Amino acid sequence: MIRILFKNTLVILFFLMSGQLFAQGLKGKVTDSAGMAIPGATVQVVGSKIGTSSDGNGLYTLKFTSAGAYKVRISFTGYQTAEVAVQIDNSVKTMDFALQDAKELLSDVVVIGSRSAPRTNIESVVPVDLISTKDVKVFAQTDLTQILNFVAPSFSSNRQTVSDGTDHIDPASLRGLGPDQVLVLVNGKRRHTTALVNINGTFGRGSVGTDLNSIPVSAIERIEVLRDGAAAQYGSDAIAGVINIVLKKVTPYSFSTSFGQSSSTALGRDFSDGRTFQVDFSKGWAFKNDKGFINFAAQYLQRGYTNRGGLDTRPLLYSASPTKGPTETEADFQARFASIKAADDARAAANGFDRNNMRVGNSDSKNGGGFLNGQFNFGKTTQLYYAAGLTHKTGSAAGFYRLPTQTTQIDLSIYPNGFLPFIDTKINDYSLSVGLRAKLLHDWDLDISNTSGENTIKFNINNTVNASLPTGTSPTSFYAGELLFRQNTSNLDLNKRHTFDGGFLTSLNTAFGAEFRIDNYQIKEGEFLSYSNGGRLIGTSPTASGAQVFPGFKPGNALDKSRHNVGAYADLEAEFGKRVTLEAAGRYENYSDFGSNFSYKFTGKVKLFGDVALRGAYATGFRAPSLHQQYFNNESTQFVGTNATQVLTVNNANPIVAQFGVGPLKPEISRSGSLGLAGKIAKTFTFTIDAYNIDISDRIVFSSQYARERSGGVLVPTGVVNQILNTVDPLAQINSVQFFTNAITTNTAGIDVVLTNRFNLGAKSSLILSVAGNVNKTVVRSIQGSDKIESDPTLKAKLFDRLERSRFESSVPKNKLNITATYNVDKLSFVARTVRFGEVTYLNAIDPNIPANGLPVQLDQTFASKWVTDFSVSYAAGKNWSVTVGANNIFDVYPDKLYIDPRNNEHNLSGVSTSNYSGGLDNTSNGRFLYPRAVSQFGFSGRYVYGKIACTF
Repeated sequence: MIRILFKNTLVILFFLMSGQLFAQGLKGKVTDSAGMAIPGATVQVVGSKIGTSSDGNGLYTLKFTSAGAYKVRISFTGYQTAEVAVQIDNSVKTMDFALQDAKELLSDVVVIGSRSAPRTNIESVVPVDLISTKDVKVFAQTDLTQILNFVAPSFSSNRQTVSDGTDHIDPASLRGLGPDQVLVLVNGKRRHTTALVNINGTFGRGSVGTDLNSIPVSAIERIEVLRDGAAAQYGSDAIAGVINIVLKKVTPYSFSTSFGQSSSTALGRDFSDGRTFQVDFSKGWAFKNDKGFINFAAQYLQRGYTNRGGLDTRPLLYSASPTKGPTETEADFQARFASIKAADDARAAANGFDRNNMRVGNSDSKNGGGFLNGQFNFGKTTQLYYAAGLTHKTGSAAGFYRLPTQTTQIDLSIYPNGFLPFIDTKINDYSLSVGLRAKLLHDWDLDISNTSGENTIKFNINNTVNASLPTGTSPTSFYAGELLFRQNTSNLDLNKRHTFDGGFLTSLNTAFGAEFRIDNYQIKEGEFLSYSNGGRLIGTSPTASGAQVFPGFKPGNALDKSRHNVGAYADLEAEFGKRVTLEAAGRYENYSDFGSNFSYKFTGKVKLFGDVALRGAYATGFRAPSLHQQYFNNESTQFVGTNATQVLTVNNANPIVAQFGVGPLKPEISRSGSLGLAGKIAKTFTFTIDAYNIDISDRIVFSSQYARERSGGVLVPTGVVNQILNTVDPLAQINSVQFFTNAITTNTAGIDVVLTNRFNLGAKSSLILSVAGNVNKTVVRSIQGSDKIESDPTLKAKLFDRLERSRFESSVPKNKLNITATYNVDKLSFVARTVRFGEVTYLNAIDPNIPANGLPVQLDQTFASKWVTDFSVSYAAGKNWSVTVGANNIFDVYPDKLYIDPRNNEHNLSGVSTSNYSGGLDNTSNGRFLYPRAVSQFGFSGRYVYGKIACTF
């Protein structure tokens, strides 16, 4: 009884104390402009430690220790921050707040592009796109590169197919430039690149990019895309611009899951592949007494493969093609050929051999990762901040099918029907950033930080053989080695804003700092049988070494290379009254491997009238050659047309490169200018129009393949390439060689336009319309090889052929237009988006327009522009959760099909040399590639339907 009385007394005392605590307070609800609750909004008393977050129903409660006048600030990502003065007395007052959408008031604040105080994107002195968390999650794209491809007009990226490691890491482009000419930041700190250098026949060949898909979408608060050269501010790589990914801070519990798959009817068949399951989570906790926050976000994404491959057109799958006898009539030959084909077809049918023997489309992929973002405040002037990420991704991508007739690449005792080899990868990505911000004497802001990152790719080759091993002894799986890239960046930044009363100069922001960075690149060898040659012969012909599709890295390929660089910058930004802003920045960097560089930048903005301003910039920049480009080397199996060829990739330290007269790599140097208008009209309409011009000299390219010289199929001993390759390969197993070199000068010019307007249609409905477009053109102005290459017309022609030129000039759309409409009414939200992807052009390595080359002119092919439309409907089923259904590419649009030559036909049994079967007169690889893969337009998976459930509390 005493215990019960004691408990009741405590309860009574608790309620009495609670009543006293709540005697002075403020409570209410935070909603959007349509009256929907906003969970996780920050409600803070300005100038004090009193603060809270709204709960899952948007409700909040503030407790005050004394009466008086206060100012309360209410904020949430994607909405306009509000500040309200309140008078607190000895009671609990009720006050609701309706936050207006950021796009409604056009106040999208960005921090990239300037070291001064943050500005809205229309007030920025350089063009910046801001993409909010609502933008990235409204449609079904689940990885970051695909989201940006459909949201940002100047950004381009598509998944690749049958391209080795590039199947697993998507190359991306900003303003039509290369994947390695855009710098990626996370919370304003440099993000490491991948360990992969793209060496196959895709856009971005020869470049090294950043794996944006290693960052969970659920961790992102917003993305800032700076569309302007910024190497003078942020260092190497920022030639096309900078992508800054800002991580979430204090947020409510958020959970979403989605499922979808292709639902396409292309090629006269129904496709229901590419099943994708996604689940994500995020939550940000605020520490008491304004001591900081911590946010954790995670995502798991499982994507099934797609296949849009065509049927193999080779007449015979098991048997070698017959040769027409010298006295045999055409009719007799075709009858004999038909008999052989009938037997071959019967054998294929009995063995279940499908002519759809390739997997042309998205690879299998499983991607799981998490990100931690936090800050701890030591008083009001010092903060410790940190961000850590871990992602593990596995993938399985197919190579080219090996037919039973390809005897030097197969072991028929293991695979009597041939085999489809797979390149399976394990990709790990780690990052950790820790820093300290503090206010020093005389209002200087100090920021000291260290950021480390690592990317590793392990290659396991499955369902394959080493054809050179004794018959029946080859394993069918191999560990082929590993690539690793590690980077550590230390920064010291100082910043101060000076304000002046009266006079010509009203404010001056002074910033300067230093950076020290260490890069490390490694190649680790595979197991012995993945690269060795067992000596098996087919007749007198040697068989191919190593694992088919991807021979392992040899001990001679293995390496561990590092470099370091130091940099220092200064950045001044001045405001002259309310109309004029000028900025000047300079940056000096010194690299341990190639020397130093100084870059500078000038920007300016003049407010013309109202909220309309003219802005412009001129900048020089540079991109240091990556360690990957300097040191990557391997031997790989690549297909040129329909023929498998062993290709040797050598780095610039290899004597072979020296024999071509090519020296060490130099940095790329850029000069860029931009001019634009940006502003706001009638409070709801914003626009930005920016033209740009970018000149780049000494661009690093991956050369075309220098093949051994042959005449009538016989090697020419005196050929220059033969003589060079014989120094390392006297048995002539290597067919060709390729390397990196500074070889071209390019010009890229274009214009970006972004228009947005919001219409309020009633108390609970609104319509947002946006139009964003990009037009650009890249031209290769000059090609310059070494003295030896320049003196030999054959060598010069192969240094950078028509195909390689088209990768730079026409392999990504020269224009893109994005039109998006979002209609909100009560609990429903309708979003429609249509994107026009401009035309792309593929040029054949050998000019088909010259009759003497004997090639069909259709080998050069332009693929017409296409509109791709997405649509989704969301229903807020409750205060905390919503349901979305929709479709990407709702009209099931595909690119134009590749040209197929009439001679490339399964039923072509002709024995006439000018009309007999040939798979080398088009780019379909014997009919199996129906859509282009050497250009990057919008993919070819067709319609994708999905459903999504989201919950916030």
